[in-house]
Parts: sequence; structure tokens; C-alpha cells
Amino acid sequence: MGKHRTGADLRRDAEFAAFTAGAGGRLLHVAVLLTGERRAAERLLTATLARVYADWFRARADDPYERARSELVRRFAYRPWWRRPSGGTLDRLTGQERLVVTLRFFEGVAEEQAAAQLGLPAERVRTIGARATATLRSRREDPGGLYGGRLSDRARPGGGQGPAARPAPRSVAEARAQAAAVPRRAAPQPAYGEPSEASGPPAPPGTAGEARERRPVHEVLP
Repeated sequence: MGKHRTGADLRRDAEFAAFTAGAGGRLLHVAVLLTGERRAAERLLTATLARVYADWFRARADDPYERARSELVRRFAYRPWWRRPSGGTLDRLTGQERLVVTLRFFEGVAEEQAAAQLGLPAERVRTIGARATATLRSRREDPGGLYGGRLSDRARPGGGQGPAARPAPRSVAEARAQAAAVPRRAAPQPAYGEPSEASGPPAPPGTAGEARERRPVHEVLP
């Protein structure tokens, strides 16, 4: 016969399921920022949530999300030395720089709190953040790292220059004529969590659709 489950066990299961449904997407985003790779992030998050579930009654007494994020950060910080993160939004950053940037700029953690969590002096966290920010800003004009600068200043992919600029319209009629000559593009699909006629209101805070998590990295940096 299976183990008898008490009312407390059933309540924990229900509360933990509600927590993961609301915060799982945001925690996965943190894990992806740190590891740079989806599969590694999922493994990290699974181990983290297993620990949070085991300590659920203590975690819920505080802030469950803070406890889960702290556990995720701790597991990443003490990963084996040969598991070096690479790729992703924070490519070119070291593991320590990823921790500081993720906590300070993506998660909005105060400098002193981030320093305490990472076991570093606040001045050290500030220095690491400044260095990482400079590295990321160096890619701002060419986020993909494909062309080494703005496409407007270089030949377009496939060879040749972009189309010549149209002269400014001199009247409303010319403006309408130029607009009519531009091929129509299909309406872009809304990003996950953004409102649309079919999907209704955006996802609530704490889910994968949270606006701050979807902003480009150069908009998150100070």
C-alpha cells in the first residue's frame, strides 16, 4: 500500500503547484540567463524546485520566490568548475558576471542584498556589474554580433547596399502615394504574455510573460 498522505501533505502539494504555475516561468528565465542554454537551465531549475518542495513549509513562511531564487543562485554559483556557461543573452560574460547582472538588473535586487547573497563585498559587486555592463554595451549596436556595427552603416546581408532613401514628401498627397507604394507586411504576432484579441489580458506578474524579463538587455542595463 502507498504511503498515507496527511492533510498537510495535500495542502503542500496544492500550494507548491500554485507557486510553480505562477513563478516557474520567471525562475526558468533566471536559469536561462545564468546557464545560457535551455536544457542546462531546466536541469538547474528542476534541482532547485525539488529542494524548495522539500522545505516548503519553511519557504512559504518567508517569500517562496526569494527562497527559490536564492537556491537557484546558490546551485549555479557552486556548480562544478568545468561547467562554464556560454551563449544566451549574456554571452561573453563569466559566471560571476552573469550572477551579478541577473540579480541586479534583471531581477532588481539591491546591491547590498546581492552582495550578501553572493558572499562578496558591495564594492566588488559594483565593480563586477560595471565591467559586465561595459561588455554588454559594446554589443549594443550589433546585438547579434553578425556584422560588427549597425546595418545602416554597412552592406546588407547577401551583398550590395540597402535601398536608396525616398525623398521627403512635399505634400499630403505625395505622402499618401508613398505610403500606398510600400508593400504591406503581416501584422506581427504578440509575444507571449502580451495582450491580443484572441489571448485577452497579459499574464500576471511572476510568470513567463512578465514585461521586464522580455525587454532587450540594453534596456535593462542602467
